[in-house]
Amino acid sequence: MKLISYLSSFMIPLVIFYIISYAFLQKKPVFELFLKGARQGLATVVEIAPTIIALLIAVGMFRSSGALDFMCNLLKPLESLLPFPIAVLPLAVLKMFSSSGANALLFDIFKKYGTDSYTGFSAGILLCCTETLFYTISVYFMSVQIKKTRWVIPVGIFLSLISLILSAQIARIFVS
Repeated sequence: MKLISYLSSFMIPLVIFYIISYAFLQKKPVFELFLKGARQGLATVVEIAPTIIALLIAVGMFRSSGALDFMCNLLKPLESLLPFPIAVLPLAVLKMFSSSGANALLFDIFKKYGTDSYTGFSAGILLCCTETLFYTISVYFMSVQIKKTRWVIPVGIFLSLISLILSAQIARIFVS
């Protein structure tokens, strides 16, 4: 186990060293290529910054307004019929918009239910197996100027629902 830990601490520097060495052997201008990539990266950041800011503000408003809690309270009577714990539903919804907001909510779930509980375990699995759907779509589609998402959003929401159900079922196997 110590060998794996030791090797993993050197993996990133080794990869960087390999890339730089390979570029030198190919007689490529490493520093100029690095600067060009950094300029392109900064241009991308400037281009997508308004979208990111808007999403973060919307998620903050959604959570602060109590709409998330209201939605969960509406579904509370159906909890026995649902194949997942109702406390994980806000996490599933929030994860589609914001990963950092979902992480904060995950920590709240851990504090309330515990990390080894069925709810905590299924929340942890859910967070690992879903994507920030709307953030990813807005950033990627905007970067290539695609305006019509067609079936991407409905399929993404469907897959998030499947992930919610499967994470609860997997948690049930390991926690039971």
